[in-house]
Amino acid sequence: MSEREIFEETFAEREPKRKEPKQISFRVSEPEFEKLKRSAESFQMSVPAFVKSKAQGAKLVTPKVDRAGAIEIAKQLRAIGNNVNQMARVTNTAELDTNTADNLTSALKDVQEELQNIWETLI
Repeated sequence: MSEREIFEETFAEREPKRKEPKQISFRVSEPEFEKLKRSAESFQMSVPAFVKSKAQGAKLVTPKVDRAGAIEIAKQLRAIGNNVNQMARVTNTAELDTNTADNLTSALKDVQEELQNIWETLI
């Protein structure tokens, strides 16, 4: 048996290991590609993933916050979470007088309002 026959016999029976075995290709102009690329970037997707989702009829909603904004929001939420944890630690470890309890209640209401503002920004 020749090397070619061995090669063909070995690899001819193999199926490609892909989730989706069918491939569709098409060409677009440079301006069309740039438009697709900008659209895909706004959804933080690759161009092929964006085109596939649109071809399947997906209704994509443009995020209101870009990646840098989302990172900043995450930082702010972590800071708020740290403050809430500090307040919870104080209330659990110490006997609070009425004045301190009122201050903590007021601070928690401020945090709640701030979180509501952030949530409304994201929706």
